[in-house]
Amino acid sequence: MDQNCVLQRVILPRDSDPLDVRPLYLDEPDTVHCHVASRRSTTVPPSAKVSFATYFNAFPASYWKRWTTVEEVVLRLSVRGSGRIDVYRSRPSGDIIHIEGHYVRDAGEWADVEFTVSLKPFEDGGWIWFDVFTDDAPLEIREAAWTVRQPLPEQKVAIGMTTMRPVDAVIALRALGEDEAVLSVLTKVFVADQGAVKVRDTEGFAEAAALLGDKLEVIEQDNLGGSGGFTRGMFEAIEHSDADQIMLMDDDIRLEPDAVLRSNAFARAAAQPVIVGSHMLNLHSRARLHSFAEIVDLNTCFWRAAPGAVTDHNFATDSLRETRELHPRVNATYNGWWMCLFPREVVRRSGYPLPLFIKWDDAEYSLRALEHGFPTVSLPGSAVWHMPWTDKNDSTDWQAYFHTRNRLILAALHSPYDVKNGIVKHGLKLTLRHLLSMEYSTVALQQKAIEDFLAGPSSLFDSLRTALPEVRKLRAEYSDAQTLPSAREFPPPTFDQVRAEALLQPSQSKVTTAKRAAKSLLHNLSKPAPDAAGRPQMNVPALSARWFLLGNLDSATVSTADGTAVAFYKRDPREFRALAKRAARNYRRLGQEWDQLKRVYRDALPELTSTDSWRKVFER
Repeated sequence: MDQNCVLQRVILPRDSDPLDVRPLYLDEPDTVHCHVASRRSTTVPPSAKVSFATYFNAFPASYWKRWTTVEEVVLRLSVRGSGRIDVYRSRPSGDIIHIEGHYVRDAGEWADVEFTVSLKPFEDGGWIWFDVFTDDAPLEIREAAWTVRQPLPEQKVAIGMTTMRPVDAVIALRALGEDEAVLSVLTKVFVADQGAVKVRDTEGFAEAAALLGDKLEVIEQDNLGGSGGFTRGMFEAIEHSDADQIMLMDDDIRLEPDAVLRSNAFARAAAQPVIVGSHMLNLHSRARLHSFAEIVDLNTCFWRAAPGAVTDHNFATDSLRETRELHPRVNATYNGWWMCLFPREVVRRSGYPLPLFIKWDDAEYSLRALEHGFPTVSLPGSAVWHMPWTDKNDSTDWQAYFHTRNRLILAALHSPYDVKNGIVKHGLKLTLRHLLSMEYSTVALQQKAIEDFLAGPSSLFDSLRTALPEVRKLRAEYSDAQTLPSAREFPPPTFDQVRAEALLQPSQSKVTTAKRAAKSLLHNLSKPAPDAAGRPQMNVPALSARWFLLGNLDSATVSTADGTAVAFYKRDPREFRALAKRAARNYRRLGQEWDQLKRVYRDALPELTSTDSWRKVFER
């Protein structure tokens, strides 16, 4: 089969994959278990029905109809044994329609089977898949794929990976090198190594490097954050390779290599250059789809799930064919850079990413590309496993600085609305919530971020090297940012569990919420209990660390979101007042100077994203 005709291979789990990934590849009844001989071959046992209406093996027809020139797809597969193959499609509503079936009766020889399906009815949604039925004999299937009859134009991919975690990077590199089809579309793999422990010195690197050969290039550089690492990969691909496409990917992922091929094929078939994003599956719960499609709401300048997008969907309990919400086509405005592909033309016309270190660089880039006429498509069936952001709370740790500063930069650059009043109002509300929660380090970082934004964009490139040390130094001054492994490291709490239980109940009305907020505010301005600084009043789990609980305490140990450490929060009325005054002053300035700052940042954008500016960063 000509690889340039393949849109999407039918694939099966690897031997190394945990069992809970299986529902992403095969929809089997509890009493049926297919034998998986290889990534491209499986045997359906006698008297069974197995469906390939799964995340990785159903064909997302509506996305191909909307964004590519493909008008029909051909399901090709080789079979041996006896059984029946039926092809189905879905409507945007999730209703299922039978298209065509074929009975296989030759028990001993391999036979090639084809089904042609038009994409004409898929404008608003729908998938295509096939089911297999057997009677008294098994049916073997191999080399199945969704294809086109005329080859797509050949385009090569350069991968840019940034790493601070060399062990994870080696695993990802090995996955790339072990798949011959993936290797055939790769021209280069650029690794921006920014960690203290180098990739070259990591166990398994030599084997991964041998698989990739001269396609692998490791570049050791200062820690410039995700934006500096990803931009280095993009820069090298544009300046020092002939790649038609540049794919960025995180190091801390578990890779489904076919995602590289699917993104590559989709971009090659696209009716216009598009950014092709991959979905995020939950690394800690492998059958869960964490992120389907995301947008930036330019009224509030926050990211969120796109209208109609499912979140945290568990395929182990609810299959594709059972979940109507998965069948309408969903439009994204950006895709996270856990895996995302960019045609060369998009980078050439849109420029390089902003020097933001981390956070919001992916969203800003897609918004900027869209302004140049290049949309982002989050492609179903193309995905990697990554730790979900619900398993961490980076809005309150050291990353709070980058969240705050970079969101303001994005808003100044791209929002067409008058958002300053909303930003100020929300910012003050958020500040109060953190102060009531004794999260003084978070507020301090947010205020530094606002002050740095107010200072203008001239120091952004320098901040790639200076911001993180400054943030860590500032954060270390606060007890809520200092952690120990467990609450057992502290004296036992003084409050009993019954009192704690009463404080944990959230209010059900705005009036009650306002009363509780007023009470918490008065409490935070009063003098703490004398012994609270040395002994916590409560041990608070991360999920319970809300302002309506913490705002009534003088101290508490609070677990981190990932459960690995505990911080000792101590109420400090003097710090509360100082940070509140600083926030009021900064937000007043932000509202007054917003229109001018928008012009300043927009005028600076060409220089901030230029080849020459980034070359100077990398040559330092």
